[in-house]
Amino acid sequence: MDLWFTEKYADSGLAMKVRDVLYRGESPFQKMAVLDTFAFGKVLVLDGAVMLTERDEFLYHEMLAHVPLFTHHDPKRVLVIGGGDGGTVREVLRHPGVEEVILVEIDEKVLEVSREYLPQVSGSLSDPRVRVLCEDGVRYVGEAQAGRFDVVLVDSTDPVGPAVALFAPEFFKGCSRILGPDGVFACQSGSPFFNLNLMKDVHGHALAAFPRARFYLAPVMAYPGGTWSFLLGSKGSSPLPQCRREAAFETRYYTRGIHLASFALPKFVEEAIGG
Repeated sequence: MDLWFTEKYADSGLAMKVRDVLYRGESPFQKMAVLDTFAFGKVLVLDGAVMLTERDEFLYHEMLAHVPLFTHHDPKRVLVIGGGDGGTVREVLRHPGVEEVILVEIDEKVLEVSREYLPQVSGSLSDPRVRVLCEDGVRYVGEAQAGRFDVVLVDSTDPVGPAVALFAPEFFKGCSRILGPDGVFACQSGSPFFNLNLMKDVHGHALAAFPRARFYLAPVMAYPGGTWSFLLGSKGSSPLPQCRREAAFETRYYTRGIHLASFALPKFVEEAIGG
């Protein structure tokens, strides 16, 4: 008998044939599972939604990390909110100038499950430059020292449950406050095909918190619509988009050309967010 996992969104969904269920459990915050699938390898599922797959996680994590870090002239101190699987931290640490990464993940169980079942994603969490805090990211941002970080990355789930506060205007302003004068911010902002209203809200919040804010896009096969958006905010005076340095390490998707091209938005997205 075939076993299939289906993630449903709007009036469509994504189905994966499952080889085995490696883990199923629940934390105080959410239900979670790790599936071994034929097409995508291991898949981390939170509250019925695909968070990452072995096959395409590099697309999401490279673009969330490298676009903002290569936009900043010299990132040394990086804050990651969410992203307990460790993929974003892994990519951040590939920048040789980074001296400190603080990961704030509200759900300790995500860290535990990722370390056990997804070591190729989570392995960098043990790097001595990384400090992992299991606490509320909104509270951490509210209490952090002004100007403390060069880059803030928000690797959140969709705006449901505890993640709702990560999409509030006050949170964007808090992230701006804790960034230095040339600070760069980036967050995931949903599917251009299914979450245009979310993108419009995020754009408005970012423009109220940063001098400049721009969307960029990347393909992520296992996410709704197959294309994902990210919002980049900058406190620096330089125009966006830009790529200040060439990568001194190997990537699987990100390049300087991709960096620049990813800011080119489809017309329907430009019209929806007001250009």
